[in-house]
Amino acid sequence: MMQRRNLRIFLIAVASLTVIGLVYWGSHNSKSNGAHSSADRKIAVTTAEAVEVDFPIRRQAIGLVESPASVTVMSRIDSQLLEQHVRDGQLVKEGDLLFVLDDKEIRAAIAKDEATIAKDEALHDQSTADLNRAQELLSRNAASRQQVDQATANEKAAAATVSADKAMLSTDHLKLAYTQIYAPIAGRVGAVRVTPGNLVKANDVSGGGLVTITQIQPLRVAFALPERDLSLLRGAMASQKLPVVRVTAPNGGAKAEGKLDFIDNMVNSNSGTITAKATIANTDLALWPGQYVQVDVELSSMPDTISLPTVALQIGQEGSFVFVVGPEDKVDVRYVKVLGTDHDRTAISGVKVGERVVVEGRYDRLAKGSVIVDKSVTPAAATVESSGAVQ
Repeated sequence: MMQRRNLRIFLIAVASLTVIGLVYWGSHNSKSNGAHSSADRKIAVTTAEAVEVDFPIRRQAIGLVESPASVTVMSRIDSQLLEQHVRDGQLVKEGDLLFVLDDKEIRAAIAKDEATIAKDEALHDQSTADLNRAQELLSRNAASRQQVDQATANEKAAAATVSADKAMLSTDHLKLAYTQIYAPIAGRVGAVRVTPGNLVKANDVSGGGLVTITQIQPLRVAFALPERDLSLLRGAMASQKLPVVRVTAPNGGAKAEGKLDFIDNMVNSNSGTITAKATIANTDLALWPGQYVQVDVELSSMPDTISLPTVALQIGQEGSFVFVVGPEDKVDVRYVKVLGTDHDRTAISGVKVGERVVVEGRYDRLAKGSVIVDKSVTPAAATVESSGAVQ
């Protein structure tokens, strides 16, 4: 009987110890799981600090590359083309010889002019001598006043004839100069339309001329900005330092810089835009007249402005907002006012200098009060939540 009682007491003690152990284990495991769960709820993000800068006010537009000058070269006389000293697409300098025309007819005319001058000068010499004799006879009362007047008229007529002959000679020399055609400007030659042996006409507009030369250094870029930017354009033009205009060709092509140097004198009432132009040196000949390019121009700046990466901005029902990281790495939702954008940076109001904002992470899991782990400052060994798994 005593043995049974002792056995019962032993079994009761074992059962009690088992229950106490299970309760302790469950409490300890619950605390451990709670700690891991808390860690698992942390969201991995990357942050950046808001900084204060002089934020540029930029405008982007599509521009058209223009040549400041394009000249259609024509013959100024009727003649035959003998020599061609230029080829299609060639770069020429101002004054380079392009074509030579037949000059034999003009040289013959010059020789005739010179002979005519010699003859008329001899006649002028004779009329001058006659005038001198008439004046001498008049002084001796051996000739009448009428004879002197006639001799005077003859001398003046002979002198005028000589002057006309010399003018004709100058004209023919000028025509002789027209037989050699030089480049009036520096630039690139287009397609040569006439080859040696062909007859050319003076100022043949219908034929398109001999060739067209287009200036390519420097070039101009024309672009249009909204009417609301007129005050910015005028202020930029009035400054001592003209704004820099950056030009980029399509598909990441040529890049160049120039100076804004022209604003149109009126706004286009149909489109509500105003045209501006910039001069581009085009020293590497990368740009081409008639080409469309992307234009970027800095018209002014906003001093002492808060700036942060554009990727930090989110759009909500109440407007733009950012996730600001506060004490204990807790996230706060802060609505902001956007003041301007410059490529990958945005100027805002509503955030203080030095505050950290989320720029990368699971935005869909962020909310006010969320706890984050900043990958930009926290070791990678931290336990975080990303895509539903612990990283």
